[in-house]
Amino acid sequence: MNQPVNPADIHKAIVEQQKIQDRKKLMVNGVLLLLLLAAPFVMYPVFLMKILCFALFAVAFNLLFGFTGLLSFGHAAFLATGGYTTGYLLSHFSGLTTEMGIIAGTAMATLLGLAFALLSIRRQGIYFAMVTLALAQLVFFFFVQSEFTGGEDGMHGIPRGELFGLINLEDNLNMYYFVLVVFIACYLLVQRIVSSPYGQILKAIKQNEPRAVSLGYNVDRYKVLAFVISAALAGLAGSMKSVVFQLASLNDAHWHMSGEVILMTLVGGMGTLLGPVVGATFVVNIEYLLSQGPLRDWVDPILGGTFVLTVLAFRSGIVGEIQKFIKKNLG
Repeated sequence: MNQPVNPADIHKAIVEQQKIQDRKKLMVNGVLLLLLLAAPFVMYPVFLMKILCFALFAVAFNLLFGFTGLLSFGHAAFLATGGYTTGYLLSHFSGLTTEMGIIAGTAMATLLGLAFALLSIRRQGIYFAMVTLALAQLVFFFFVQSEFTGGEDGMHGIPRGELFGLINLEDNLNMYYFVLVVFIACYLLVQRIVSSPYGQILKAIKQNEPRAVSLGYNVDRYKVLAFVISAALAGLAGSMKSVVFQLASLNDAHWHMSGEVILMTLVGGMGTLLGPVVGATFVVNIEYLLSQGPLRDWVDPILGGTFVLTVLAFRSGIVGEIQKFIKKNLG
């Protein structure tokens, strides 16, 4: 006769498996951290900072799309709002510290994200995507017409200043490590959100929203909060980017940028923590390499082809496909 299954043994096995997964995750994160710390001594720090800013942008978008199932075509609005706000404040108020300018840009993007969420969150699927796109276009035209943004010329000469009045951010190495610390903090925040009970509810909403409603969850409230957090992190990415390049331009507000962050997330691996980082690294490097060669006029078509190939053949993205291979072949 079969022996009865002991619930305590099942619980113990689950806990042990979770510990193994946590150790593997810690090892991967540790290796990546060491690589990031050493990277500016091997590669140009400004290029690395560009990757980190876009990686943060993609991580923010993935929280909404990959874990909540909400496809926003308007995230460029938050990136640009953070950048323009920070750039304007740092350029016109000499006594304002860099960190306060970045916080102000993030706060403005957060408020804009709340407005977007309240206007669009009750829509589903393509209707939600179209509403966010329409709202983002309104923001784009506002930036085009506003004098403080410099219009099509953009906002130039944004000072980097000093961090806490002590660390000179004009030095690229100092600036890189500041951006790296911000990126790691935000990445760990998203990791914590995803693994929390709140994150589990977001996943449940993505998988089956009617069932989540039937269980008594106020799904609109959860989605609004996810949207606002995502907008805040996107705004932070824009604020950091404007300080790094000392520039804020309309490119960050254009709908093309919203499409680019979707590409980064899908190529890297939607619904994975590391996927958006890998996707952003891949897209930024591809754009750079192509722009330096004879195919510089074909950057957009090649990225479009990459998007189509990913959707048709590699729907799990780079990280997702690697995880599936490891699970299938190595257990």
